[in-house]
Amino acid sequence: MSQVVDSNVFDAVNHLFSFPENIEKLMFHPRSSDHTANENRSNSIPVDILDAPKEYIFYMDVPGLSKSDIQVTVEDENTLVIKGGGKRKREDGDEEGCKYIRLERKAPQKLIRKFRLPENANVSAITAQCENGVLTVFVRKLPPPPKPKTVEVTIS
Repeated sequence: MSQVVDSNVFDAVNHLFSFPENIEKLMFHPRSSDHTANENRSNSIPVDILDAPKEYIFYMDVPGLSKSDIQVTVEDENTLVIKGGGKRKREDGDEEGCKYIRLERKAPQKLIRKFRLPENANVSAITAQCENGVLTVFVRKLPPPPKPKTVEVTIS
């Protein structure tokens, strides 16, 4: 009996800890119809999404990209689109007669992620910043709708 209870408690706690991933799948899962054949998982931007009380915060690793290489837009009224891409910047070898002996660093690829925003996202209040290879996108939430008033009518 004790193991059954422990198992049920473990399952309940495990379900609670997986709750953010389940919400992300429902609210933020990219639309499969928006992806083309060359936009697969291998070149997507890794992302963490935080549901804060007043906003949604997206954290993406974009190493090697500057803010001029990144584009953040909203399509179809509720789809957040983040695109990035760049070219390898030639360093130290720009002088004539110089050539690279070895190129091991991966050149930045074209990256794209699309997120369907929830209904309470304020698409006109989105900001972004890029520091130290991390892009942070802030999507403000709309205030909750007012609660409907109940008026009691007396019957005469």
